[in-house]
Amino acid sequence: MHKRARILKSKTIFHGRAVDLKVERVIEPGGVDTTREVVYHPGSVVVVPHLADGRLILVRQYRHAARQSLWELVAGGMEPGETVRQSARRELREETGFDARVVKPLLDFFPSPGILTEKMHLVEAWNLTPSQKQPDADERIETGFFSLHQVMEMIKNGKIHDGKTLVGILFLLRPEIS
Repeated sequence: MHKRARILKSKTIFHGRAVDLKVERVIEPGGVDTTREVVYHPGSVVVVPHLADGRLILVRQYRHAARQSLWELVAGGMEPGETVRQSARRELREETGFDARVVKPLLDFFPSPGILTEKMHLVEAWNLTPSQKQPDADERIETGFFSLHQVMEMIKNGKIHDGKTLVGILFLLRPEIS
């Protein structure tokens, strides 16, 4: 059995601002010879911002692919050369107007590994101080402050649909792993 896939042919059929789409002929581990469509993405951060009073910050913005506005954890693409912590601090400031003195990486995950190379890095942000909100020109972001209980009610009532947010919140509720 092959330990790694062998890419026999790769063709970029779309090069965009945030992603590239490639069609690749591969021989996968186990010998499967197939063609795959892969969306290449440089990776992103997902931030769980904790206020001193215990509330969490969520943001709400329109997501065209979902055709609706969604409540989400702070998140965004990593810029070339940025560390996870730098990216998390930048996204937090841009989307919420808060700076974090403490940023703690928790885990990373692939949100859709069947078609997407993106790796998301989940981090917690603590010791927040007000700053200047700096959204991107194409972002219209509402900021909300919620207790963990309120967020869990939003999940149970179908008001949170975003996968990265579900991963982040449910990770907060995990039993400690020793």
